[in-house]
Amino acid sequence: MGVAHASHRPGGADSVRRCPDCLSDVQLRGLIGAHGTPLLLIDCLQVRANYRSLRAALPEVAVHYAIKALPQASVLRTLHDEGCNFDVASTGELELLLDEGVRPERIIHTHPIKTDREIRDAFSRGCRTFVYDNPDEIAKFEPYRDRIKLILRVAFRNPDATVDLSKKFGAETRDVVPLIRLAQSIGLQTVGLSFHVGSQCADSLAHVAAIQVCERLIAAVSEAGLPALRVLDIGGGFPAPYGGESQDIAAFCRPIREALARLPRFIRVLSEPGRFLVASAGHTASSVVGRAEREGSPWYYLDDGIYGSFGAQVFDGIYYPLSVLTASTGPTRISYLAGPTCDSGDMVSNGIALPQLAVGDVIVAHLMGAYSCVTANDFNSVRRAKVVALNGPSSESGVIFVGLPTG
Repeated sequence: MGVAHASHRPGGADSVRRCPDCLSDVQLRGLIGAHGTPLLLIDCLQVRANYRSLRAALPEVAVHYAIKALPQASVLRTLHDEGCNFDVASTGELELLLDEGVRPERIIHTHPIKTDREIRDAFSRGCRTFVYDNPDEIAKFEPYRDRIKLILRVAFRNPDATVDLSKKFGAETRDVVPLIRLAQSIGLQTVGLSFHVGSQCADSLAHVAAIQVCERLIAAVSEAGLPALRVLDIGGGFPAPYGGESQDIAAFCRPIREALARLPRFIRVLSEPGRFLVASAGHTASSVVGRAEREGSPWYYLDDGIYGSFGAQVFDGIYYPLSVLTASTGPTRISYLAGPTCDSGDMVSNGIALPQLAVGDVIVAHLMGAYSCVTANDFNSVRRAKVVALNGPSSESGVIFVGLPTG
């Protein structure tokens, strides 16, 4: 039995290495044997551990899980049990949480652009905290004045982030005081500011810079004679270790914690992590269903691809650590991994050093918990990966629950 571990990126060969937070090959083979492939494994113990490590790194910050990353009920229940709060961006996400018994006061609606229907639906279900970033959104909230609280999202562009989340949303800093004044003029209360410096930040310098600017903006709002702001939402961006580096969330958050310590004591700080909490808890298994030799290189065809669990390779440029479960022990060759659809762009890897594989061998991708099954679609009517929740709450429709030894 051979297990090779590799990272892969578009073009060129990739190096073989161990990946962090891997299930053992014995556990993987047992789960694949019981449930087949394609398979998405979600380890709720790892979700719990990630939450606790973030809370320890930022003990004064209230965590609101951005459920868009992975809205599986087993994950929501695990985090709910830990005392986590939640961040939603749609009526559908809000309903998922309410169905799990999450009280609406533990939920904030952070999408800056909403339809009147979405606001009405959220308000009717008990949600009272919303985000805005422009004058048109302010007008939508006028029917609910005196009954809701608003947070103004501020844009902080970050070219170093894998995904720049201030390109699409956020007010310019010069517009903060005028927007808050406009909201107040129609009876709406802005209680704080929010920002998101982007996904997969290499370091926390952008967070620190945004906190420092927000500190000055909070002072400027008070100096303008407007009600004091008492909330700062620092967003997410805490990185998952896709590149194989050792994840030290405490070191990443230390400068953030130091910057937050300089804020006025009355400021309540929130965060909106998604990827960090769930990425390392997910593993996918896909089988080799076909082989070919093309232009001198082996091609292996899998039963999962970019229209399934690997969509983040297209949307976010995320490439996952791979393991190969195979009996082969021979030399490696630069090989290609293709997904199951008829689209020639459905490629899991465009060049990776692999031993010779046989039909039935399994490719396992790690750190697949975030933005995998949530972006999968039904192109070519290829079936999506079956979800298996490990070590988590049970009774979720369509999800298999397995308890693994924790020792």
